[in-house]
Amino acid sequence: MSEGRPGLLEGAVAPSENTHLFGHEQAERFLAQSYRSGKGHHAILIEGPEGIGKATLAFRFANHVLSNPDPSAAPDMLASPDPSSMVSRQIASGASHNLLHLARPVDEKSGRLKSAITVDEVRRAGKFFSQTSGTGNWRIVVIDPADDLNRNAANAILKILEEPPKRAMFLVLSHAPGKLLPTIRSRCLPLKLAPLDTDALAKAMRSLGLDISGEGGEAVLAAAKGSVSEALKLVNYGGADIIAAYDEVMAQEGPAARKAMHKLADALSAKDSDTIFGFFVSYLGDSLVERARAAAVSGDLRGADRLARISSEIGERLTIAQAYNLDRKQTILTILGELKQ
Repeated sequence: MSEGRPGLLEGAVAPSENTHLFGHEQAERFLAQSYRSGKGHHAILIEGPEGIGKATLAFRFANHVLSNPDPSAAPDMLASPDPSSMVSRQIASGASHNLLHLARPVDEKSGRLKSAITVDEVRRAGKFFSQTSGTGNWRIVVIDPADDLNRNAANAILKILEEPPKRAMFLVLSHAPGKLLPTIRSRCLPLKLAPLDTDALAKAMRSLGLDISGEGGEAVLAAAKGSVSEALKLVNYGGADIIAAYDEVMAQEGPAARKAMHKLADALSAKDSDTIFGFFVSYLGDSLVERARAAAVSGDLRGADRLARISSEIGERLTIAQAYNLDRKQTILTILGELKQ
């Protein structure tokens, strides 16, 4: 579970331990059959929105490969990992000698995840391959996600992808593949995952012990847009309350609006509010994009341009605020004020 794991949401299961995957049967079948054919690509770019199961699919496939080292004898469909098997236990504990998980490292001083995957992390891949070069086993690197690679780390990964070791496999995850180096994308086989439909998302939430039913549940499923992580933020982090508070800000005027703005800013700048703040920033960006698209469709090109410009300016303001560690509450109040105008 999430307790004690930086970056893992409350109520979530680490992808390396998760035995449940919903809504991606076609992708599972493709990976299994591609591997069984013996002609599978050495690097697969698993792309799609955050929180839909990309990492769970990657570890599920890695378990399949390591449990079936001979492709020709492997099943033609991925099975749910057996938690009691040695391969599963080693993957879940991070002790597998044949699998390396590259992700943002934890800052030892703060106990929080660093902002990027650095070149030092990628050097672990070089060491990993050199130490396992004579074993004859498959060696799998999961990059989770590649969006977090800084420039030097991305170039270092590219060099390995250009001349991959024998029986090496890269599972490259990306929420926004358009931001990756084109040269990295060109060396990977793309596998696009779609957001979960309502039924699959409800099943995924039930597997986590959360019964999303009734009117409130339907609202969560709709707002989550097919993402388990978004649903967890709505349920376990007060995301639904944040959306309601934002709607109140936009609906009020005068002193009532200012009071609502301060209430929302206090909630988003409280201690340990990074997760819900990130949720709000994402929600706000999506909301502005949707409004701009609706304006354009209706023929209001001036309005669409204005909304697009506001979205860009807010993004720049948030980037600057984060880079210079500016007061979060004041930044939020400024943004809300601009939106009200």
